[in-house]
Amino acid sequence: AAYYSEQGEEIRQAVNRWIRTSGTFDAVVDYDAVTRDPANPKVFKMGFNDGDHLHPNDAGYKSMADSIDLRIFSGKSASAAAKKD
Repeated sequence: AAYYSEQGEEIRQAVNRWIRTSGTFDAVVDYDAVTRDPANPKVFKMGFNDGDHLHPNDAGYKSMADSIDLRIFSGKSASAAAKKD
């Protein structure tokens, strides 16, 4: 697609890596990990692409919603909440 570039992809991956590993955030909902194809992380999983290769379809959005650990909204990190379970 016209909006894709290797440089942009490298930046996207670097930003995602920082978000996942920096410890800056109380919690992270990693939609990239949920929707990407494990064999080719630059594209959506089979069945999640809405056709423009940029946005997920309804199944992708459902998977994203299902991936949210609602304990993050309790004021505690999901890992702290999990320790209480």
